[in-house]
Formats: sequence, C-alpha cells, structure tokens
Amino acid sequence: MSPAAWTALIALFFVTSAVGVVTGSNSLITVPVMFQFGIDEKVAVATNMFGLTFMAIGATIPFVRAGKIDVRKISPLLVLTLIGSAIGAALVGLITNQSIKLLVSIAMIAVGLFTLIHRGKGVEASAVSRRAAGLTFVLTFLLGIYGGLYSGGYVTLLTAVYVAFFGMTFSESVASTKLINVVSSSIASAVFMWQGLVDYKLGAVLAITMFAGAYAGAHFVTKVEDLWLRRIFLATVFLLAIKTLYDLFY
Repeated sequence: MSPAAWTALIALFFVTSAVGVVTGSNSLITVPVMFQFGIDEKVAVATNMFGLTFMAIGATIPFVRAGKIDVRKISPLLVLTLIGSAIGAALVGLITNQSIKLLVSIAMIAVGLFTLIHRGKGVEASAVSRRAAGLTFVLTFLLGIYGGLYSGGYVTLLTAVYVAFFGMTFSESVASTKLINVVSSSIASAVFMWQGLVDYKLGAVLAITMFAGAYAGAHFVTKVEDLWLRRIFLATVFLLAIKTLYDLFY
C-alpha cells in the first residue's frame, strides 16, 4: 500500500478504537475499509481480529485500574466465550458477508428498540433471576461463536445482553465486555494464525494503533456517567444499523 493508504488506515483504526470502547462494532467499519484497499477478505477479517486483541487489552487496562470489572462474576462468561470463539474462528469463510450484514442490522435494531423501551436498564444495577442468568450464558456462547467468526457488532450486542439480562449498568457492561473481548479475539487470532491468514506487517501496525486508541478511549469512559453511556450507545446502535442496511442493499 502507498504511504497515503497507510496513513488513512492508521487514522481510521485509531479513531474507531477510541470511540468503540463504548459503542463496539469497530469491525463493521474497519473490515469493509480493508476490503476497499484490496486486502483479501479472509486476511482482512483475520488481521483485523489480531489488531482487536490489542485493542481489547488497551481498553481493559483502565477499567481494571478503576476497579470496574468483577472478574469472579464474569468468569463463567469468559469460559463460554473461549469455547464459542474458537468454534467461530474455525468456521470462517462458511458464511457470506451479505448474510452477516443482514443479521447484524436486525440485531442492532432490536437492541436499540429494547433500550428505548426499557429506559431504566443500564442506569442502575438490577437483580438477576435464574432464567435470565441462564439466557445470558446461552447468548454469551452463541455470540462468542459470532465474535470469533467476524466480530462486527459482537461487543455491542454483548453489552446489550448484559444490561438486559444480567443486571449490569452500562459502565459495568462496557467494562466487562472489554475483558471478555480479550478472550474472544485472542483465541480467534490464534486460530487464524494457525491457518496462516494473518498479515503480520499490517497486523503489527494496527495492533499498536488500536491499543493506543482504545486505551485513550477507555480512560475517558471510566469518568462518564451511565446515563450518558446509554445515550451514546443508543445513538450508535441505530446509526450502525442504518449503515449495515445501506451496505446490504446499495
């Protein structure tokens, strides 16, 4: 790629990593852009996942320092994610980009509507029933498969699940999903590396850029109130839903 192309990619990945700490869904933007630069589809997905690992680490550190993550509470979710994401990464190439876009668009709209209807969700912590906890575990596993396969919209949907069914506030959910995403992207990257799909030159540049962007974004988010996190999250969900629908039909 030309120096201009490298500069554009670095700038894009830094900004999306900083903003994506709250919103997630970086891959819905970064992967299609990599396609536009002529990068093979599977290599783009794999290399993006490699960079996401470092982005997730960079985002997790400020939350850990701020004491925002209850590791004991989410430990079962980490195990389910590890298994699910390994399965998902092994299935790469078996699902088309068009079907992924449609599924993500529908899910994003559903998440946005749910958040609008249940105004109290995510602002204050709530009790969790056994049925809701069981549903959370099932959805974490299924989303882990998707996260290992592609990751576009994965953290956004996971954040919504924990707010809706696991009694978390938005700040707690945002923080927890960062550590969970470290597990998801790490195991998926390992599978992609074993398959020889990662472009290490591009991956190294993106890893540094995404780590820096996510670290800066997470440092800011630890100081934001849950009500504002809810507003940012909701606005982004609808914008991303519109974007993916537009990409699907045009």
